[in-house]
Amino acid sequence: MTPTASTVHPTELTRRLSEDSELMILDVRTPGEFESVHIRGSYNVPLDQLAEHTDELAQRLPGHVVLVCQSGNRAGQACQKLQAAGFESADVLDGGIAAYEASGGQVIRGGNRWDMNRQVRMAAGSLVLLGTLAGQLVHPRLGLLAGAIGAGLTYSAISDSCAMASVLSRMPWNKAKADPSLAALFEQAPTAVQDR
Repeated sequence: MTPTASTVHPTELTRRLSEDSELMILDVRTPGEFESVHIRGSYNVPLDQLAEHTDELAQRLPGHVVLVCQSGNRAGQACQKLQAAGFESADVLDGGIAAYEASGGQVIRGGNRWDMNRQVRMAAGSLVLLGTLAGQLVHPRLGLLAGAIGAGLTYSAISDSCAMASVLSRMPWNKAKADPSLAALFEQAPTAVQDR
């Protein structure tokens, strides 16, 4: 049975941040998304990097952690990975960074990049439009591109994963100038021995 992630409401996170100086916020979005907007004091560990180093990260995380992404989906995946590695003291921000900001939470704004969901919608929509037009104007078989994108989006919904987002996260516009490594995170973040 897959463990479920507990969530924390944005207003509750605001309260906890004001009361608990040791609460750690891990933002699992891409560095570009993080650079665009993030919660003050949060650390950026992209989901793919977290997945590669889950065991090491789970051993080094202090006390309690709140995981953040755009909507809660990637943070939920990160939480499941950490729980599978034995780290049980993590919550997921309900509604993600957008809900936190909408509830009055303080964020830091940087560059003006699109969030990953918007990038996926733009790429998928463009490919469907291109496939449909090419199928009508060039050769009917090129219209299959639209069907392939539709099948991929359906699979994405069923599997709760997104190959297109994974590819887009590696694009140059989603890379921040200073992409902190896990080593840098461990140097900056407090560590604590966990009672497990």
